This record gives sequence, structure tokens and C-alpha cells, in this order.
Amino acid sequence: MTQPPQQPPNDPPQGPPPGGFGAPQDPPPGGFGAPTPPPSGDPFGKPPATPPAPATPPPATPPPGGYGSPPPPGPPQQQPGYGYPQAQPPTQPGYGFPQGQPPTQPGYGFPQQGQPPTQPGYGFPQQGQQQPYGYPTAPMQPAAPYPPQQGGNGQKKFSTQAQIIVGAVVAVALIVGGGIWYVSKDGDGKKDEAGTSAGTTGENKGGSGGDKDGGSTGGGGKEKAPANVDSTVGFQLPQPKVTDVTTVSGSWVTDKAYVKTGVNEIVGYDLDKGTKLWSIPLEGQLCAASAHMSKDFKTAIAFEETKRSKTTKYASCNRIGALDLTTGKLIWSKQVTASSSGDNAVRFDEVTVSGNTVAAGGSDGGAAFKLDTGAELWKPKVSTDGCYDKGYGGGEALAVVRKCGSYDDPQLIIQALNPTTGAPLSSYKMPPGVDYASIVSTKPLVVAADVGDTAGDGSGISDFFSIDEATGKLKIRISADAEKYAANCRSTKVESCQHLAVGNNRIYLPTEEHDGTGESFSRTNEIVSFDLTTGKQTGDRADAGEKFTMFPLRMDGGNIIAYREPPYDKGGEVVSIDGSTFKQTVLMRNPADEAIRDAETSFSSDYAEFRYEQGRFFISETMISAPRKTTYDDKEYLVVSFRTS
Repeated sequence: MTQPPQQPPNDPPQGPPPGGFGAPQDPPPGGFGAPTPPPSGDPFGKPPATPPAPATPPPATPPPGGYGSPPPPGPPQQQPGYGYPQAQPPTQPGYGFPQGQPPTQPGYGFPQQGQPPTQPGYGFPQQGQQQPYGYPTAPMQPAAPYPPQQGGNGQKKFSTQAQIIVGAVVAVALIVGGGIWYVSKDGDGKKDEAGTSAGTTGENKGGSGGDKDGGSTGGGGKEKAPANVDSTVGFQLPQPKVTDVTTVSGSWVTDKAYVKTGVNEIVGYDLDKGTKLWSIPLEGQLCAASAHMSKDFKTAIAFEETKRSKTTKYASCNRIGALDLTTGKLIWSKQVTASSSGDNAVRFDEVTVSGNTVAAGGSDGGAAFKLDTGAELWKPKVSTDGCYDKGYGGGEALAVVRKCGSYDDPQLIIQALNPTTGAPLSSYKMPPGVDYASIVSTKPLVVAADVGDTAGDGSGISDFFSIDEATGKLKIRISADAEKYAANCRSTKVESCQHLAVGNNRIYLPTEEHDGTGESFSRTNEIVSFDLTTGKQTGDRADAGEKFTMFPLRMDGGNIIAYREPPYDKGGEVVSIDGSTFKQTVLMRNPADEAIRDAETSFSSDYAEFRYEQGRFFISETMISAPRKTTYDDKEYLVVSFRTS
């Protein structure tokens, strides 16, 4: 999970990263797909020579280290790795361990007789690397051919005592072929087959899929696979020409239009052709937009009070407005003055919608209005304890991150609010060491934070907090190691988290990319889930498939809509993951044509907006800058779209 540092509120925006937003990055040395160098030692990757037989007979207990051997005692186990629930000691030896007598030939993934051991698969430590989470820290020894034969090098077959020891060892996850063996929450070892790149046959089944009450989850989604999932290009919109970094966040899909923020305007486009249907001019540049809409397609934005010019390079973001995305009209726009901002209008950093309430927050405090009329519901007030509403989370309910204390020693309070009056319904104090917090979901109430800046990767997430919105009590705190999971939140924004979804009393997260199992040294990942009541991993896991990576876009009833980012030779895919069985159904498969694929992959997934609705898929930028100076004829897009009908 990587993300560049965020600029402080109200500071002039900084320039884009080198190469512009969404620019392709330089490949690693050796080119894309270059094979991984062999471990240190023999340059051809051969194992060390077999050690000479010991002078005295070895003890009955087998030596530590080789594949299939019981691990030596180690320190307390750490959090398991990708998609693995807490392991429980099996009642009998796990798959791949000796079952009373040695097998006639080694299992898949073990060295063959007379052959050197292959490189350890993903999840096993490489030479010179730290052991993965949940494994003992003793160094691995060269693996002897399995099963060991008596004589020759002095090794013996496993004794009955050794077999018992192996059977009592906590079951560990083994990479086996195209899937991962793991202990499910019910204690049964299950194999989760990796989906094919097309996804039509990869029925990626996770755990039992039951909710906390033992009932079923999933289903109820509106998105159905068309007869032909192969898409065609809908339209492509070039980036408007600007001279400085310009915010263009905000994109919505109605029953008649795709709506996108432009420069000093909001534009509605025909869903299939991309022709302009209408435009809403703004007094200044947009600075924030709600991702939520009302049922009749109304939403809210924050924008600057005047257009930028050579003399007015930066303008104050102090206007809130409501949009009717059906008619293409600005319903109302307002400024707010308050004692907390002196004689100036209150400045806002973000805005959201919940029901008929528009709520906007920032370092000057928060204000709220009625979505349909613009009537003021509340505005910032001077607080004796130095507290103010930093930002709000909308959607099904309304919640706020309230910031108190000093800049150097802040105290954050999460409150569920009455959306009409702003009165707190419940409050939860975040633990010390939390400078920023992001609202992931308001119902259920889920908050992300980087506690003590321990994430270390700019993702803004080290932990998730599942809070009872009625009482303010913490249900569970879920640790989300930034080295394992790939969701991210902009720490200075309250409602900005992406690449995750909440539903079925679970939070769905993508794992970080890791090596695939094919011969092409490809990368892949999975989507896993945590129970929001217990905090435990559920056993659900959906594989992206070889050479693809995948992350959630949103919930669709009890199902998860996810996007599969493509490799160099295929188009991307949109899939629906059943929340109960975790079976994947392809909804859209984009063309593999090079020019089309280049347009699709020209966007950085961390800085783009993805919208999928009823057979149409839109990818758009959230920030643009002056055109890059390059010798290549690279096209820069504001929006690309695909459709299946």
C-alpha cells in the first residue's frame, strides 16, 4: 500500500509526481517479468552438497529444517499471512505430512528423488530473508529428498515418535500448485483453486460464508452477467489542458448520464457515446465532491469562490453546492460565516451526503444543509475545549471525526450523528497516537487509522475499528499489517478510503501483490475478509488469477464488485464475488488490443475513480496537471469507458 504524502489542509497544492499522474513507472532492472536471481551460493541455484554422515547414529527425533520435519520451538507466533485465519492444532497430521507410513513418492511442491529442491514457493522464507508471519524463526536447512532413506548419508525414516510430533504441530499453510492450503475457521483443510484469467471457471470458494448468527450472506445483487461479457470501448475523453495541478475528483453514474468534474464545471455525458448532454458552470475550481447520491440523483460539491488566474493562483474553498444530476442544474450554492473563522467565509476540505443532509468539514469546523433546499442545519461554533468537526462520513448514516486538543497532542472522537440536528448519538474516543482517522463505513460504523504512524507506507491504515454506532462501544480492533493488505486512505481526508468494501458484517480487503505460481514470475493477489464482530479472518478468499491483481470497488447487495487489473497481454475484468460462496462471476472482460489496453492501464489505481453500473465501466482521473514533455506519443485521458451492450 503506497501513497505519496498528503499536503496540509489549505496549503497550495504541490506539483504532481514526476511523469504526471498515472504515468507509467520505470520497470525494474532486467525488464518486466525478469526471472528472480537464484539465492546466494551456487550461481546456478544448486543446493549445497549433502553433509557427510555423522560419526555416531543420529537421535530418534529427526533433525530440524527439512521439508515435512517438525519445526523447532520458536518465539510466539505472529499474525498469520495473506488470507490465513488463526491456525488450530489438527487432530491428525495435515495434508502433505506423513500419514503413518511414508508415501511412495514426495507430494507436490517437495523435491523429487535425485533432483535438487526447487525454490521455496510464496509464503516460505527465501535465503537471506526474514521468516514470514506465523513461522518459526529458525533458519531453513537444505532439504533432503523426501522421504529420507536409511543408509547412504546416515539418515533414517521417520520414527513413530516423529510422526506423532509432526501430527501435533500447528497446521501451517502450504503453497500447493495453483491454490493455497489453509485451516478454515471450521478447522477443515480446504483448497481454494486459483481462478483462471478469464474468471469464467474459477469458482473461488472461501470459508463457510456464514454470518455471525449462522445465517447465509451474499446474494441480492443487481449486477448480472450479460450473455456476452466481452466489452467494447464506450468512449475516451482526453484530459483538458491546464497549466497547474487541478482537482477533477467526482464522478457519478445515473440512469441517463455519466457525470464527471471538469475544469470549473461539472459535465454530463451520454452513457454510451460520450457526447456532452449538459454542463454546470462553477464560480471556481472544484475542491471536493461527495461519492454519495440521493435516490433521485442529487449530490453535493465544494468549490472555490473564484476562478484561478495569474494574479489569483489560489482561491479559498468556501462554497458548498448541491447538484441535480438528472436535469444538469446547480440547485443552490452557499457560503458560511462563523465566529470560528473570523470575518472570512468558512473553508472546507471535504463534503458528503447522507439522506437529505449535506455535511462539509475542514480545519474551520463543520456545517450542514438540507440537500433539496440548502437550508442551514448547523455551522461551526467556538468550542471551549478546542474541538471541531474535521470531516464527515455519509451514505446510509452520518458520522463525524471530531478533533480536540492541540496540534501536537490531538484527541480524535468518532461520533454517530442525528443527520437533521447534528446531535451526537454516540461517541468513541480513539486511542492515543492517532493523529488522523478515516470513516470507512457509517452503517456499520468502521473507522481506519494509522496508530502511532506504524503503517510505514503512507497507506493511512494500521488498524480498523469496528464501533457500535448506537452505544459508541468498540466491538473489535482489527490489525491490518500494511505489508499484507493493500487498501489505503488519505490520512488528511475523513472520507477517502479505497480498494476495500464493507458488507455482510465483514470488511473485504485486497492482499498485497506477491509472486504467482506460474513459470513467468508473474504477480497476483487475493481478496480476504474479517468479521466485524470478532475481528477474525473468515476464511473467505478470492484469487485474482495468474498475472492479475484485484481489489474491491463496492458492495452490490451481499456481493462484492471487484476489478481485476490486467497484465501486459490482456484486458481488465470486472467480477461479482458472491458473498456466501465467494464464487466469482465475470461481468465484463475488456479487449486485449494494445492501444485499448494502454488506455485502460494509463490510470494509477491509487489516484483514479472506478465506477461500474449495469454493464458500463468508467475509469477517470482525480487530478490532472500540465501535459508531460515526452518524446513518446502518450495520450492522456480524463475518462475511458467500456460497455457490454
